[in-house]
Amino acid sequence: MTFKSIKGTKDLLPDESGRWLHLEAVIREVMTAYRYAEIRTPTFEETAVFSRGIGEETDIVGKEMYTFTDKGGSSLTLRPEMTASVVRAYIQHSLAEQGGVTKVYYIGPMYRQERPQAGRLRQFHQFGAECIGAAAPACDADIIAIAADIYARLGIRCTLKLNSVGDPVCRPKYREVLQAYLAGVHDRLTLESQRRAETNPMRVLDSKAPQDIDATMDAPSILDHLSDESRAHFDAVRACLDDFGIPYVIDPRLVRGLDYYTKTAFEFVSTDLGSQDALGGGGRYDGLTEQLGGKATPAVGFAAGMERLLMVLEKSGYTFPSDALSVYIVGLDERSRRWSHVQAVRLRREGIPAECDFTGRSLKAQMREANKRGARHVVIVGEEEMASQRAIVKTMETGEQQSIEFASLLSYFLRLPVSPNSDASAYVSTH
Repeated sequence: MTFKSIKGTKDLLPDESGRWLHLEAVIREVMTAYRYAEIRTPTFEETAVFSRGIGEETDIVGKEMYTFTDKGGSSLTLRPEMTASVVRAYIQHSLAEQGGVTKVYYIGPMYRQERPQAGRLRQFHQFGAECIGAAAPACDADIIAIAADIYARLGIRCTLKLNSVGDPVCRPKYREVLQAYLAGVHDRLTLESQRRAETNPMRVLDSKAPQDIDATMDAPSILDHLSDESRAHFDAVRACLDDFGIPYVIDPRLVRGLDYYTKTAFEFVSTDLGSQDALGGGGRYDGLTEQLGGKATPAVGFAAGMERLLMVLEKSGYTFPSDALSVYIVGLDERSRRWSHVQAVRLRREGIPAECDFTGRSLKAQMREANKRGARHVVIVGEEEMASQRAIVKTMETGEQQSIEFASLLSYFLRLPVSPNSDASAYVSTH
C-alpha cells in the first residue's frame, strides 16, 4: 500500500524551497524596515474565535472551515485566516498594556476546505501584517504601503483597488437602501445571493458570479452613503496614498469576504492570475477586538497568499537568486575523501556552501555532479595532492586551474567576491 498527500495539499520539495525562502526573506526585510515584529500563533483555535470574528454568514465559516471535536468535547478549528488569531493573542496576553501601537506580521499555513484551484489549496500559506491600537487613517495607508513595497520589491505589476465599507453609523442605513434595490432584482440573482440579500446584503456585491454582477450593475454605492467620519477617514487615506506615490482605483463594489471590516477595504489584483485575480488585501476592523471579548480597539491589517504570489513571479519570468553550490571538493581515494569532508565542514562554518562525495564515485562522476549542482569551484585532491599538501582548484566558469596550498585554501575562498546571483552569505567570513 502506498500513500499520497491529501487532495488540496502539496509537498514543498527541495528544488522549490529556495524560492519560498527567498520570498520569505523579502517579506521579512520589508516588515522589519516598517518595524513590524513577527508573531506565531497555534494552527488551531476554539471554533468561536473564527465564527464570532469572521462572521457566521461568510463562506469561510459557513462552508470552508476544518472543524473537529477533540477528546475533551471542545470544538476546534484549523485556522482559515490569521487576523482573528492575532487579535485573540493580543487580548489574551494584554498587549495593549505595553502601551503604544502593536505592529506584528506573520507567515504561515492556513486551512480552508474549498475546491482546489489555481493558487488556492486546502492547506495554503499567507503572509500579512496587523496594526492594532491606532485609529489614524495614516495607519491604513502604512499597511497598504507595506504590501505595495513587497510587490514592488519583487517587480510585480498589480493594481490597488480601494473602497470604504462605512461604519456602524452609516452601514445600517446603506443596508436598507441596498436591500430595497436587491429586492427589485431578486429573481435575477443566484440562489446564494438571494439568501445573502436577506442576511448580509453587502456580500452580494462581493459575488464573482456573472449573473450577480449583471443584476447588481446599478446597485447603490456605499460611497454615496458614508457618514461624515467615514468620508473624512477615506479622504485622508487617499491623501496619504497620494503622498506616498501609490496609485489606486476606487472600486465601490469591493467589500472583501469577511464581516469584521469597517471603513477602509483594499485589494491588490494581478492580470497574471486570470479570473482569480486577487493577490491579497485587507482593511480596517475596529470592532473585532470587542467581538472577541476585549476592549474596543481600532486596528487595520492585510493578508496575501504565498502560492499565488509565486505563480505571478514564475509567469513574469522573475529571476530567483541562485542556490548554486560554491565549492565541490573531490577526493580520489579513501584518505583524500576523508580530508575532503573535513575541508567541506571548515568552509561551511565560514558560511561558504560546500559539498563532497559520500559514495566513492570516480573523478569523472564527481565532476559531473559538481557541474550538475552548479558549483563555482571544484577542489581536486588525490594521492599526489595529499603528498604535496597542495590542492588543484578549478574555476568552473573559465576552466582555469591553479595549485593552492592546503593551509591557504580557506583564506583563498574567503577572499573571493560574493556571487551576484546567490541568496546566501557565501564567501563572507563570520569573523
